[in-house]
Amino acid sequence: QVQLVESGGGLVKVGGSLRLSCAASGNMFSRNAMGWYRQAPGKQRELVAGITNGGSTNYADSVKGRFTISRDNAKNTVYLQMNSLKPEDTAVYYCAAGWGLIYWDDWGQGTQVTVSS
Repeated sequence: QVQLVESGGGLVKVGGSLRLSCAASGNMFSRNAMGWYRQAPGKQRELVAGITNGGSTNYADSVKGRFTISRDNAKNTVYLQMNSLKPEDTAVYYCAAGWGLIYWDDWGQGTQVTVSS
């Protein structure tokens, strides 16, 4: 079983930046990918970005060029650097762990990001 703990959310003004962190513990042997999803009120959860152990990444079109995902494999920690934030980025952000950037098996409790105009 894998436990994921997010941190770094908060309130920021339009155009500002935030950095989210997610520390994983437990049996990560069968997980080669970590990522970030988000869910805004009244909307479905959507993938924001994912990264494999080997460094392959994918991003939602809406965040390309503004968000950067990275990971420290030794620490089992994934980061999401969010720049040029927009009001539409407001959501609860969830850390996930899984396989191949497709299968997501474990979820964190979520951290709120609010972008004010």
